[in-house]
Amino acid sequence: MTDTQVTSPFRLAYVPGVTPTKWVNVWKERMPQVPLSLVQVPAAEGTPALRQGDADAGLVRLPVDRTVLSAIPLYLETTVVVVPREHPLAEAAEVTAGELAECLVLHPLDEVLEWETRPGQPAKERPATTADAIQLVAAGIGVLVVPQSLARLHHRKDLTYCPVTDAPQSQVALAWPEAATTDLVEEFIGIVRGRTVNSTRGRAETPPQPKQQKQRDRAGSDGGGGKAGDRRRQKGGAAGRAAGGGGRPRTGSGSGKPKPGKRGKPGRRS
Repeated sequence: MTDTQVTSPFRLAYVPGVTPTKWVNVWKERMPQVPLSLVQVPAAEGTPALRQGDADAGLVRLPVDRTVLSAIPLYLETTVVVVPREHPLAEAAEVTAGELAECLVLHPLDEVLEWETRPGQPAKERPATTADAIQLVAAGIGVLVVPQSLARLHHRKDLTYCPVTDAPQSQVALAWPEAATTDLVEEFIGIVRGRTVNSTRGRAETPPQPKQQKQRDRAGSDGGGGKAGDRRRQKGGAAGRAAGGGGRPRTGSGSGKPKPGKRGKPGRRS
């Protein structure tokens, strides 16, 4: 890694609702010599920021322009409807899009969900941002369907939310310019994918240390291999020859001496 790469920060863009904290903390542990700079961008500006070189990689919402960007999908978000606490749906465990048919559903201009058919009754004007839509919901003007992370980001005590089971979902991904897949980008990809610090991907394999080599030699000797195995076989052969007379078969009794024959009775004298 060059001196320029060491001192230049790794710039990570992220869109509202995405929390990069856990990956940033791992980066700080593994790459303390390379500072990581977080760049927050609006939801619609994730892809442009990467294309224009304003960030090295980004945690953005799909879809992205795959002609210039590479992307690794990370997770799908639960979609929820945000309502006032006194709303009839406030106590529901979950709802369907059909149950919003009589509701005024707000669709801000920075909406991140892709609907085939938008649910509910449309408002006369679309709010400029999700934050503006939250303010209208709090004022009792309509409800808002968003990814759960955005509902948490704009949490208010006078609002609540519940899952919409059949609504489209938003998918978060790690994206970066395909033509700028640097070593630092590869390092962050490894962190996001959960590779350990000892992963050999993209690195030369570390040779075994002296202690590890001794353990391998000992393991080989246990199976009869190596010099230790040869010494044991030689010692075992010598002991066998000493105990068994050079391997000759043993006969008779244990003393090795022939037994004397029995004497017959003397004949009578005439």
